[in-house]
Amino acid sequence: MLPTSIPLFPLPNVVLFPNVFLPLHIFEPRYREMLADALAGDRIIGMVLLQPGFEADYQGAPPVYPVGCAGVITHAERLPDGRSNVVLRGLEKFRIVNEDRAKAYRIATVDALPETTSDADKTVLRQQRQRLETLLIAAIERGGADPKFPPAIADDDLVNALAQYLSLDPVERQALLERDGIIARCRGLIELLEMKTFAPPAGRWGGGSSRGVH
Repeated sequence: MLPTSIPLFPLPNVVLFPNVFLPLHIFEPRYREMLADALAGDRIIGMVLLQPGFEADYQGAPPVYPVGCAGVITHAERLPDGRSNVVLRGLEKFRIVNEDRAKAYRIATVDALPETTSDADKTVLRQQRQRLETLLIAAIERGGADPKFPPAIADDDLVNALAQYLSLDPVERQALLERDGIIARCRGLIELLEMKTFAPPAGRWGGGSSRGVH
């Protein structure tokens, strides 16, 4: 169960999805403090996307999108110079209710936004997976790299992994995260893939890791 109060880690280009792993490199003093506190506690961090125009108040508390995804730290490696490499595993979506600015980093009171998958949803996802895989192959053939997701990956995990790791704009990922449930996210991803696959060539698809740098 997600705590009602969690630290926020805002980034300009990273959106975390449930049950997907995310590597991060942490070096700013305020986020070193955040990491130390998280490791001493429940190891949970809330990932949120910075809204456009954040640069003007980057050192402060620029606006973020209200819906994010919490992750649990599964690996943490402290480097000799004080920086750290960590890995998060996405847990659950949340909506920010308010923020506490008592620390150097941002802490939010949040409402959890759990996503459940019914038997009917699983049937629909199974039907939609073939369309997703067909579109992914077509996108790869346009010049991208194979993300190499294992065929045994669960349908809902595949949707979330594609949403996180395909070369989408951050705001497109955010829109997918905010979709109401995995079925709506799957349909939104299909719409994006169809648009990008059948539109005139304008860039490449890739399967690289979304590596947030802070």
